[in-house]
Amino acid sequence: STDLTSTVGYDSIIQHLNDGRKNCKEFEDFLKERAIIEEKYGKELINLSKKKPCGQTELNTLKRSLDAFKQQIDNVGQGHIQLAQTLREEAKKMEDFREKQKLHRKKIELIMEAIHKNRNLQYKKTMEVKQMCCCFLTYGLMLLTHTHVLFLKLAQSKSALEDSDRSYQQSVTTLEKIREEWQKEHIKACEFFETQECERINYFRNALWLHVNQLSQDCVQNDEKYEEIRKSLEMCSIEKDIDFFVNLRKTGSLAPAPVVYENYYNTQRNATPVRSPVPAAISR
Repeated sequence: STDLTSTVGYDSIIQHLNDGRKNCKEFEDFLKERAIIEEKYGKELINLSKKKPCGQTELNTLKRSLDAFKQQIDNVGQGHIQLAQTLREEAKKMEDFREKQKLHRKKIELIMEAIHKNRNLQYKKTMEVKQMCCCFLTYGLMLLTHTHVLFLKLAQSKSALEDSDRSYQQSVTTLEKIREEWQKEHIKACEFFETQECERINYFRNALWLHVNQLSQDCVQNDEKYEEIRKSLEMCSIEKDIDFFVNLRKTGSLAPAPVVYENYYNTQRNATPVRSPVPAAISR
């Protein structure tokens, strides 16, 4: 700004940096909330796999598939709990980065606040001396235009005017030194802030990239667990399970013999009972 005492540009930079810090905090809070959801979901999956019956009376190969299914669901739950912990760690890293930038920036801001205050005070003082010098000059000219004024007053006025002018010159010189120092520090501060902003954007971008990779990795790991279930199901044999059940529960290989009629009414006419045929073995 052409106004020496204006801080509008500096204030705009500080506001932008504060907004960036706020954005980092929002992403940090997002990770924390996601961690809560992942942990809750993981615990619910584990409780479901352990407490809820799921084909508990099945036998043989299908039973092994169901056992693998419940075990892998438990593993998926554990994976979500681990992901929740990872997200909390990433949120803590973002918080540490954010606080580190804040601490470093605070040092620069304190320097700039002090130099702004010194600059404004010197500018105010210079303007006051300038105004005083103008007043003395006007008063001296008035004295010169009135010949009836005493010579002593004219001499005093001239001396005061010279003192005021010297004071004004010194004040301007001091202000110029302060202006040069402020401009130098302002440029240094802007360069520092730009470096910080580059670091923040780079860190934020990488953090978001890492987060997406973590979610993708979690999906890959979950798919590997589900693949174990599919492999187990591929080993499930209907024929083997039926044979297993038959061998486990079988009660014999012969069917009951046919019922034979015996004539108890006329035993003499039917002295020789009719023999029943030998029952044949029944195949599966």
